[in-house]
Amino acid sequence: MSHRSLPKSASEAADADSDADADVDATSARDDGRADPRSPAAVRLENVTHEYGADGGFRSSGGRSVTALRDVSLSIRPGEIVGLEGPSGSGKSTILHAVTGLLVPTDGTVEVMETDLTSLSERERTRMRRRHVGIVFQRFHLLPSLSARANVALPLVQVGVPKATRRERAEELLEGVGLADRASHLPGELSGGERQRVAIARALATDPDVIVADEPTGELDTATGRNVLELLTDVGRERDRAVLVASHDDDTLAVADRVISLRDGQVVTDGG
Repeated sequence: MSHRSLPKSASEAADADSDADADVDATSARDDGRADPRSPAAVRLENVTHEYGADGGFRSSGGRSVTALRDVSLSIRPGEIVGLEGPSGSGKSTILHAVTGLLVPTDGTVEVMETDLTSLSERERTRMRRRHVGIVFQRFHLLPSLSARANVALPLVQVGVPKATRRERAEELLEGVGLADRASHLPGELSGGERQRVAIARALATDPDVIVADEPTGELDTATGRNVLELLTDVGRERDRAVLVASHDDDTLAVADRVISLRDGQVVTDGG
């Protein structure tokens, strides 16, 4: 008869019990939709500062550089939904741009899937964004001359996926957001809620690890906005994706596991 090996000392026994408890806690976290606290961060900002004007960009009316972020540090784990809140000019958009690689901060590091974007060339950042980050814009940003199917498939064109596979993937995603019967419709033939769901399907096309949403319900009525938020939370928790949502709307922020408050480019609170 085989026997399971036993710890050699009381301290080892305590360590084994502790490890078992940790396994139970991690499993419970996954079962109730919370991110596993032991998993590596999908997004990490360390001591990020950014000044517009330092790189030739926007300056204040007086010609001075504008500090958009001041020593910001934060992290988001797979399966975690994090809200960003703060008044206009607090730094929300700058954080989103840094996470997507559209902006390189003046100082600090920005990691996506443990890759430091600040160390990459513009072409390499674009490649990272296309493969690892899905973006949901407030005003949808759908191409008006393309069908819903073609809009969803567009990111797959950019990463070289064959046409037949693109079509299949786009139709699968549209079915997943409840728009299978609208695949051939142009954006102008869709309601605001339908267009936002197409935008979410497009953001998921390359199966990204991180979803970034900028005021995703800002153009929608309350009921439609609620449906869009449910879709985003399902994406994060069921598909184990990190979701970062910037919003002024309390109902939008209420779905987050954690809300980070910004004021004058600084994190003032980081909690539930």
